[in-house]
Amino acid sequence: MKISRDSNVFTLKIRVEPRSSRTVIAGQYGDAIKVKLKAPPVEGQANKALIIFLAGELKTARKNVEIVSGQNSKNKIVKITGVDNIDVLTRECG
Repeated sequence: MKISRDSNVFTLKIRVEPRSSRTVIAGQYGDAIKVKLKAPPVEGQANKALIIFLAGELKTARKNVEIVSGQNSKNKIVKITGVDNIDVLTRECG
C-alpha cells in the first residue's frame, strides 16, 4: 500500500467503488485502500461521500481531507492533514 507522510500530512491512494450497498473500507486494491461508497458517481456525490466518510473515520474536519487527483476516476489520491496517524484506515487492509 502506498502511503506517504510528511509531518502530519498523509497522502494515500484510494480506490472507490460507488453504488455499493454500504459505505465501508473494503481492504486493499493493489497499492490502494479500497472504499465502497453508497453514493453514485454523479455530480461529485461519490467524492463528497468519500470526504465525509474519511473525515468521520479519522475524527477530523472535512476541510482536512482533500482529493488532489482523480476527481473523475475510481482511482484517487487523497491528502489528509491534521491527524497523527491513519491506522483506522489501514487496519482493515492487513
